[in-house]
Amino acid sequence: MRCAFFVFCLTLSAQVLASGAFVGSDNCGSCHTEQHTQWQGSHHDLAMETPTEQSVLGDFNQATFTHRDVVTTFFRKDAAWFIRTAGEDGKLADFPVRYTFGAYPLQQYLLPLSRGRLQAFEIAWDARPAAEGGQRWFHLNPDEVTDHTDPLHWTGPYMNWNTRCAECHSTNVEKRYDARTRSFDTRFSEVDVSCEACHGPGEAHLKRVADGSVSSVAGGGFPVALQQRGDWAFNEGAAIASRLEPLTENTQIDNCGRCHSRRGTLGDYHYGKPLLDTHRLALPETPLYYHDGQIRDEVFVYGSWVQSKMHQAGVVCSNCHEPHSLQLRAPGNGVCAQCHQAAVYDQPEHHHHPEGSSGASCANCHMPETTYMVVDPRRDHSMRIPRPDLSVTMGVPNACNQCHVDQTADWALAAVRDWGVNFTDSGSHPARALQRLHAGQAQAVPDVQALAADGSATPIMRATALAALGQTGGGASPEAQALLESPDPLLRLGAVRGASGLPLPQRYSLLQPLISDDITSVRMAVAENLAAVPLAQVPPAQADALRSLFAEYIAIQSLHADMPGVQLQMGMFLLNRGDLPAAEKAYREALQLNPQLLPARLNLADLLRMLQREDEARAELQAALAIAPDNGAALHALGLLETRSGNRALALEYLRRAAEQEEEGTRHRYVYAIALYDSGDITQAITTLEAVQRQAPGNADILLALTNYTASSGDLERARYWAQQLVASDPGNRNYRALLGRLGGPTR
Repeated sequence: MRCAFFVFCLTLSAQVLASGAFVGSDNCGSCHTEQHTQWQGSHHDLAMETPTEQSVLGDFNQATFTHRDVVTTFFRKDAAWFIRTAGEDGKLADFPVRYTFGAYPLQQYLLPLSRGRLQAFEIAWDARPAAEGGQRWFHLNPDEVTDHTDPLHWTGPYMNWNTRCAECHSTNVEKRYDARTRSFDTRFSEVDVSCEACHGPGEAHLKRVADGSVSSVAGGGFPVALQQRGDWAFNEGAAIASRLEPLTENTQIDNCGRCHSRRGTLGDYHYGKPLLDTHRLALPETPLYYHDGQIRDEVFVYGSWVQSKMHQAGVVCSNCHEPHSLQLRAPGNGVCAQCHQAAVYDQPEHHHHPEGSSGASCANCHMPETTYMVVDPRRDHSMRIPRPDLSVTMGVPNACNQCHVDQTADWALAAVRDWGVNFTDSGSHPARALQRLHAGQAQAVPDVQALAADGSATPIMRATALAALGQTGGGASPEAQALLESPDPLLRLGAVRGASGLPLPQRYSLLQPLISDDITSVRMAVAENLAAVPLAQVPPAQADALRSLFAEYIAIQSLHADMPGVQLQMGMFLLNRGDLPAAEKAYREALQLNPQLLPARLNLADLLRMLQREDEARAELQAALAIAPDNGAALHALGLLETRSGNRALALEYLRRAAEQEEEGTRHRYVYAIALYDSGDITQAITTLEAVQRQAPGNADILLALTNYTASSGDLERARYWAQQLVASDPGNRNYRALLGRLGGPTR
């Protein structure tokens, strides 16, 4: 009965859309034979398929795989493919394979659950040849997934096809989520990534072809024209080709970036719109990226590509990749030699490795691989020069040591120096400033501001700098504020996020002109920044504009009410709007969708504390610790709660544990030091603050506490020293100078 129910459910929920605007790839192939042939068998074509003898690659001949004592069996029954494994309740059951998902280097399988859900199974088939370690079943998250209660379990929210996969594996997807029943009625026009997934609906094109007017309209009647390869030539004496006509828009890469980026969807997709108008792009920030912009988590391509000099020069995706077969334009170094003369760059004098070796590969040095999903290597598309010096100073990876894994970064640095390569900005590289700011070093603010204002830096890294400044209040510089009027939406978005640390009146004054910005991502960031504005205190016309913006924000977020992270964002927005009951409902919905979403649980606890429901708040925080016993934020929040409740000994223990977990930032250790001082342990309080000061010098709060605590301990000489450091951190602060004067130090 279980299997029959699931089969019936899927028949209802994954039926193909009958959309007049989308005509199907077979119609396209009737005229565009060459392109259609190239597309067949591509990763786009194989992104998702119904199971057949040809499409199913895995061993379903009673093969088994054991993970944490659960024995999963792959078998055939009545000409269909089944997987017997632990379901939502932890009990073994038989699940039919509804679709194959991908083909190489691995293939997953989509299994049906109740409420119209399709789930990507966590045990995948390694499609590589046996000689490369393939032709086997393997677990995608062997160390992370525990059992059926884990959100990363195949039945959990993060393996849900409807929410997390469908948009980029099929064509013309409509998610159709019902928040009331938490169910899906997801539909699509074609099961795979077909022609119209990139070019848009083809009905108008066919009509133009039929009436003979196709050549007279832009894009042949399609909503987006993607031919942006351009013409390139080598100027006299140049070893690198230049684009003859400048690239004036990002239509092609934004179209590809719709799926090939780390992003969230904003409302319905509209072909031809800028990426930031239809999606919320993840900036190159920790923990997704390293501080220098290298990929860390699985972020796909776009966020790296727009950091590259190639992008700045006008290169687009189809300059390197044939867009229908998805194959490289040329094998090996040939794809780079299209624009970089092989006589100069494909030589030992340039790459310093034997010809034909791995080290002589352009991509291995400038596009190092990171492996995700156990067997799937992805190249970093930021096209950077290997920097072992930054590995030494910052701990970021470099291409040299990603090949020479048995050597150290110091060895790699010495090697490149032997080649005559010397890096002059090892200590002043912008990534160092971002790293120091993230660690809580206030002295890094001017350097990050300089990156934000640097017109030669890529817009995405400038936006990242602006966003980082917003977390410290350093985004208030005139240069940062000027970028609110930038024609580049990435810079406007970064500047909006940079304003988040400003007082609300100043923030409103700066952001009010962007309430009607033409880019959705910018408007949504403005809505989040201005959510706390009291509408009764602004002019009626401006209040109406804000109401419209807030309504748009809620409408867009409601389209994705199936996503725990969106419910978390909604909760924060509603809290700032002052609608506490609605905020609580959103946080609880986030936890209903994912009980282990710690930020939602922590925010809910803080809201309950605000409502003076401290016992409920304590229960939420303890539930967070049951999930993650060493979570610093939960320990810190419990410490503060117990402090307010008068349980000082217990509070101090929680705060101590939180301080021990803090690796970046200073807040938890600073608060712990205050608690130590209040408990009478002045010596340990000073020791704790001094340790933080060494890691994050120039922090005014820490310096002020050190000044006061050392003075309180009777060590006036040390107190004067810290007071002098405090004045140096903000020379114009009269209060700091007065404090130094009271301690007997010079005030000028």
